[in-house]
Amino acid sequence: MKTATLMNSFNNANLQFLSGYMTNFLFIFIRSSIFVSFLPIIGGKELPGQFRIGLAFFIAILLAPAVKFEIREDSIPLIIIKEVLIALALGLTVRFVFMAINLAGQIISQTMGLSVAGIFNPEIGQDTLIGEIFGIMAMLYFLVTDAHHEIIFVFVKSFELLPAGQMNLAAVIPQVLAMGTKMFVLALKLGAPVVVGLTISNLLTGFLSKVAPQMNIFFIALPLNIFLGLLLIMLGIPVFEYVLNINFGDLKSEMMRIVLLARG
Repeated sequence: MKTATLMNSFNNANLQFLSGYMTNFLFIFIRSSIFVSFLPIIGGKELPGQFRIGLAFFIAILLAPAVKFEIREDSIPLIIIKEVLIALALGLTVRFVFMAINLAGQIISQTMGLSVAGIFNPEIGQDTLIGEIFGIMAMLYFLVTDAHHEIIFVFVKSFELLPAGQMNLAAVIPQVLAMGTKMFVLALKLGAPVVVGLTISNLLTGFLSKVAPQMNIFFIALPLNIFLGLLLIMLGIPVFEYVLNINFGDLKSEMMRIVLLARG
């Protein structure tokens, strides 16, 4: 009788442990899967979907024993919505920076007259050559500076500071919208050296067309703009690196700010 009682209590303890583990795992998997899908490189469409799902699954397995959730059955739908929203907010914090880099490439391509030379980018669809080059440079710099380690650290820390369902998202929405505004500012900063230089070049060729109207300025300005644009891009690489270094360094603090705002 004692042996049967001990076995029953042991089985009940195992069922309670597995039930708590699966609950933790599922809620962590919701947040991690959405966050991973927004990460550059790791969550990019260039990699197979099985890799992204597997990475989120692996993160959930590792964190499930260490994270504790207190969940009531009647609050599960609301908790799922909150988990999705906080994952979106953290993921968009990172994604906005790379969207700004791509936007800067499109602005430069438009100024150089290369916007018609489009290519297909699996991340955003139709893209420009300069935008693709800027994106590759940003991804390489992102990996070299170990910015992805800092991002993953903040994401793991979010489970400690923001247990499931215990978050105030009303204060997070204005912060995410403000980061969307900063995306355009960052794009202008990255594209400013080339845009300003080519604007001066266009003004000079415009004066030249007035002085010598018999000249076909179009056939002079187009190759000149391409040459000057490529030259300014190469000369502006230190500026590009400097701006990226600042923004990649701020990613950790921006994500932590969102976590603290959601914590209330």
